Amino acid sequence: MRLHRLDITAFGPFGGSQSVDFDELSAAGLFLLHGPTGAGKTSVLDAVCYALYGSVPGARQSGQGTALRSDHAAPGTRTSVTLELTVAGRRLEITRQPPWERKKKRGTGTTLDKAQTWLRAHDAGTWKDLSRSHQEIGEEITQLLGMSREQFCQVVLLPQGDFARFLRADAEARGRLLGRLFDTHRFAEVEKRLAERRRATEAEVRDGDAELLADAHRMQQAADGAMELPELTPGDPGLAEAVLTAAAVARSTAREQLTVARCRLAAAESAQEAAGRALDDVREVARLQRRFADARERARLLEERDDAHRADRQRMERGRKAEAVAPALELREAADAEHRAAVAAEARARAALPEGFAGAGPAGLAAAARRTTEEFGGLESARRAERRLADVRAERAGLDRQERADEDVLHDAETWLAGWEPARAGLQERIDAAQEAASRAEQLAVRREPVQQRLGAARKRDQLAGDTEAAQRQALASGERALQARTHWLDLKEQRLNGIAAELATGLADGEPCAVCGATEHPAPARKVAGHVDREAEERALAASRRAEEAHADDERRLNLVRQALAAAAAEAGDTPTGRLVDEAEELERQYARARREASGLHAAREELRRAEQEHERRTTARREAELRAASRQARREALDRERTTLEGELAQARGSSGSVAARAAELENRAARLTEAAEAARHAEDTAQRLKDADARLADAAFRAGFDTPQAAAAALLDAATHRELQRRLDARQAEEAAVRAVLAAADTAAAAQRPAADLAPAEQAAAAAGRRV
Repeated sequence: MRLHRLDITAFGPFGGSQSVDFDELSAAGLFLLHGPTGAGKTSVLDAVCYALYGSVPGARQSGQGTALRSDHAAPGTRTSVTLELTVAGRRLEITRQPPWERKKKRGTGTTLDKAQTWLRAHDAGTWKDLSRSHQEIGEEITQLLGMSREQFCQVVLLPQGDFARFLRADAEARGRLLGRLFDTHRFAEVEKRLAERRRATEAEVRDGDAELLADAHRMQQAADGAMELPELTPGDPGLAEAVLTAAAVARSTAREQLTVARCRLAAAESAQEAAGRALDDVREVARLQRRFADARERARLLEERDDAHRADRQRMERGRKAEAVAPALELREAADAEHRAAVAAEARARAALPEGFAGAGPAGLAAAARRTTEEFGGLESARRAERRLADVRAERAGLDRQERADEDVLHDAETWLAGWEPARAGLQERIDAAQEAASRAEQLAVRREPVQQRLGAARKRDQLAGDTEAAQRQALASGERALQARTHWLDLKEQRLNGIAAELATGLADGEPCAVCGATEHPAPARKVAGHVDREAEERALAASRRAEEAHADDERRLNLVRQALAAAAAEAGDTPTGRLVDEAEELERQYARARREASGLHAAREELRRAEQEHERRTTARREAELRAASRQARREALDRERTTLEGELAQARGSSGSVAARAAELENRAARLTEAAEAARHAEDTAQRLKDADARLADAAFRAGFDTPQAAAAALLDAATHRELQRRLDARQAEEAAVRAVLAAADTAAAAQRPAADLAPAEQAAAAAGRRV
């Protein structure tokens, strides 16, 4: 595997985007990542592991990806890692983005974007997308590298701190560490598992031999002493072969005995089969006798129900004949219903007619309707005149309204135009004053920014002065703590060196050489005394001392940064007190706000002057147009008055006694409609009466041809659907019952004739046969 390029965005300590070109770094063969604690050396390796496997080594892989995001990243920047590498002869590019909780684009709150992964391959000069699935990409990388994430972290990326512990450890500790790094415990587990399997197999063999011997003893008991067992115990060699040999001898003896038993069983089964056939014959005769008795009883019951059956057949036959009369009956009922409806409609139509038309026939009613329609058509010109008169009156009233409106317009225009010149002068003065205030505000705005900058620098200067004192106190305190921690570590180291003999003596054992002198006898080994310091205590003190020194270095760097910022702020603010700068800024702000307020009315004053000029133009135009309309309105009013007088005379003659032409037209239209409806109703009643008479004649003829004396008799013989289905069901059931009885009696006759002559039958059987023939 060879790494080419790594791009990191908002990952670990890197708030922005960083790029590492491994090709350039490894041009000389080797390269070194170095820097102070917290600079991000481990994060670069974590980014490589995260790009390959989607997680980082150690405890940093917990969570949903939020632990990987940099605390210094901008809110809108998403965490991303892109690694370009060559593995197994293929150049690939892997991009991973962990889950990201960002602000919603709309509304408040946050939303969680899912993790994203891309895998691309470089082929023929272009990049091609391979997959976007987390699972597929993980399986592909694991297969290409040949290592899981845990194996990669153990073999390629040695976890931070394990290498130093490896160098300082003894042989036994190194063996344990190497076993943990390279996962050698699995070989010990395999050896342990094989030993367990050997012991389990031995136990299974002994258990199998015991079960085999138990089965052999049961076989010996079943063989009644014909089987001899070997004198062996479970687990002895050759036990299974000896038992199988004895079982083979017993099996041959048992097979001979089985052959004799099978011969005896065959003879017994033949005798049982003959007895079964005799029993089946007897049972068949008994079944036929019971069936014959049942058939005789059913024949008797059928003979008793002959009268009801004949009645049903006769009723069904009359119903079939009456079906031929059913269409004529339906036609007559429909004609009768139509005639009754026509007579009722005629009565209602005649009730709505005037008294003079009560006894008129259809022809007279139709003639009266035509005359009324002709009179209604003659009122069309009068209706047009009436509509024109309404239009004339409406136009005359509109002229009066226009005259009053024009008078109001003239009065308003004269009143408004009288005060135009003073109002115009006042608006122009407001515009001039606002323009002067705008110029003054622009001059003050140029002075505001420098004053605000000096004021901000002065406030920052005062704040940084306090921060500098706090940083100095903290640096002094952390320096004292670092000195104390180093002194404590040196003290513990000195104590440990003094008691190193006791620590070495803990590993001595009789017969084993001493690591210092090589002797195998240890008559007086050193013992640990109270307050003994071991190696772990010294290492803890050393780690605490280093942490204290790092904290002191951080405090010193923080103090230098605060001092630099204080110097920059003092250079910008000068020696002027902050209070004086605040007073100058407030006075300048008050003058600027007052000028802005005065200048803010410039646009409004200009708009008001523009609207006033437009209103002046509109008022002048309205006054001129009103004067022109008043001159032309007088001639139109005189012409409308003459036309109204003429139309009123014509309408008085056309209305007659009605209130209006429309009322007279509605009266004539209503009378014509009632006369037409009555004439149609009378004509329809005569037609329905003739159709009813024809239907009566056809019904009487159909009933006579069907064999009925009267149509009423034919109607009474008709069967509804339910009655027809019930009669048909009973007839079909009777026919099926008769067929079944005839079949049973015929079978009984055939069986009796085959066994003995008919003359030898018992009297009861002869009577039953005769009854069956009658059925």
